[in-house]
Amino acid sequence: MGSSSGTARLFAVATFIVLLALDAESDHRQFKQRYYEFLDYFRAPNGPVFLYICGEATCSGISNSYLAVMAKKFGAALVSPEHRYYGKSSPFESLTTENLRFLSSKQALFDLAVFRQYYQETLNAKYNRTGADNSWFVFGGSYAGALSAWFRLKFPHLTCGSLASSGVVLAVHNFTDFDKQIGDSAGPECKEALQEVTRLVDRQLQSGRNSVKQLFGASTLENDGDFLYLLADAAAIAFQYGNPDVLCSPLVEAKKNGTDLVVSLGFVLECLWYHLDLCRNVFGEGVYPDVFMTNLYYGGTRIAGDSSKCSPPEALNKVRKKIEGHIDLWLSECQEQGHDKEPSMGNRWNIATI
Repeated sequence: MGSSSGTARLFAVATFIVLLALDAESDHRQFKQRYYEFLDYFRAPNGPVFLYICGEATCSGISNSYLAVMAKKFGAALVSPEHRYYGKSSPFESLTTENLRFLSSKQALFDLAVFRQYYQETLNAKYNRTGADNSWFVFGGSYAGALSAWFRLKFPHLTCGSLASSGVVLAVHNFTDFDKQIGDSAGPECKEALQEVTRLVDRQLQSGRNSVKQLFGASTLENDGDFLYLLADAAAIAFQYGNPDVLCSPLVEAKKNGTDLVVSLGFVLECLWYHLDLCRNVFGEGVYPDVFMTNLYYGGTRIAGDSSKCSPPEALNKVRKKIEGHIDLWLSECQEQGHDKEPSMGNRWNIATI
């Protein structure tokens, strides 16, 4: 059992068995998925169950966050299954193209449905009940937020509601507005510094000086296009997650002092993650996201949400006009709010207010 102080992780660890291909009748292969549970606040046996979805990364447990506060208030059990193919929940040792075909949001939703049924039966057995059904609520952020919303949509009989924080529920092909807004949010000084970094890196790469990649821990990355994508995407993360000053302050200061901007950015981004063009590099040429079918299957146009100061006002106005009359829209502007940021325990917002 993890510690319950500060921002520590709260959990006990277990596994459940799931089919590899949940929508195929002829494939009966199985594998184990890991999940975490925290029952200290559970008002057994009839309390609600809060299912927190872990997204596209190793699941490290249930954090002592706002969700734990809500669980304590409502006497809820906290459970969190790990996404297939991540952490200790991968069905294969080798991630070949053939093996990766079972990794999809649709499969992940079926996994959640299987887990929900499995854990409900586990609770019933633990408390000597038959056919009982607790109230289930699903939570997630970013991609996991989309899963949370889609799970409620596709399996309404398995949950009473869901909270999707920054849920990416609408697929948009070549969404250039995101990059444009990064420049607008950066402000003129930081934007100029970022553009100068791009020019300097381009110049060094064209002259064959691959040593620049070492500054960013990417010396083994052979494709220059992927490296440039790393720089752009890593810089965007600072704005996406509500910490623009972490990136902009040192760059603006370096430009004023005449310090090497590329080296300065390297210090800032040294430990930030990046991802490559998986559709092409993993699955081959000619594989493109079918955004039309994705939106047709999941929906995603009736959106309500709150926003940080880095969100594009023009895009938000367009959304407001499109959905006016269909669903309520609320906007909150907070200095430290970013992508996948719910109200924290220490600020002026709280769940009851929202």
